[in-house]
Amino acid sequence: MKEEKKKREKSPEAKRLQISILLALIALVSFVAASVAWFTIANFTKVYSMGLDVTSGTNLRFDLDPHEKYEDYVKTLNFAQIADRMKRDQGFDMRTVPLEPVTTSDYVTYTLEDGTVVSNSSGSYLEFTLHFMATDRMLVHLTSANSQGQQDGTGISSSNQSLPAAMRISFTVDGKTFVYCPRMGDKAEESGDVIKFGLASEKDMVLSEKNQLFWVNKLENKPVVVRVWLEGTDPECTDRLRKADYSISLRFVGTDENHKILDGSR
Repeated sequence: MKEEKKKREKSPEAKRLQISILLALIALVSFVAASVAWFTIANFTKVYSMGLDVTSGTNLRFDLDPHEKYEDYVKTLNFAQIADRMKRDQGFDMRTVPLEPVTTSDYVTYTLEDGTVVSNSSGSYLEFTLHFMATDRMLVHLTSANSQGQQDGTGISSSNQSLPAAMRISFTVDGKTFVYCPRMGDKAEESGDVIKFGLASEKDMVLSEKNQLFWVNKLENKPVVVRVWLEGTDPECTDRLRKADYSISLRFVGTDENHKILDGSR
């Protein structure tokens, strides 16, 4: 019996060999995963439309510039308005300059796969500021729900089903950054000053602490830096996305501290 047991037991050399093979396989899998997650979009992927809609009634508005009066803010900004502003301020036309896969660790500095830092004037990612103002103090949420009779809820659409999952949209305000990750669903994860979150589908959307962003004081301007990028390390960010188009819609609503819509609309 003892001799059979010894035969079944592996020698230290055999165990070390097994561990070495296992580590090599893990390293190979990691390398392959890293190499296929990135790709170069070149001149194929372009933003065709972007809608930014605030539809919470008459009590929440925004604009690309700060204003002293609430009436000077708007409830809707379209792609052309944002593109024209970025062309004026950053020197590139987002209608013709495609995004490139990038990544970031601090949600301020963005790099390419080789570590090259890219600026917000390169067109590799999008950056602009929205200035919010409200008629009452309110907590602003991002929502996938549509306003009545409209299709304006937050979402990313594309003829390529893989693209939305690779997109990221961040909102930096009051020293915190909220990162919308479409693949997360109705969840939120907080790490230091960064909160990553997803949204439930339109029919299941519930306003809660999972999708809350920031407070706006009555008739005070609130600047929020918005950044949009393709996350190069996302598993869906591969060559399958070549020639893809996409459309982004963002909808904000204001609530009280209990996440109740202030004006009674959905």
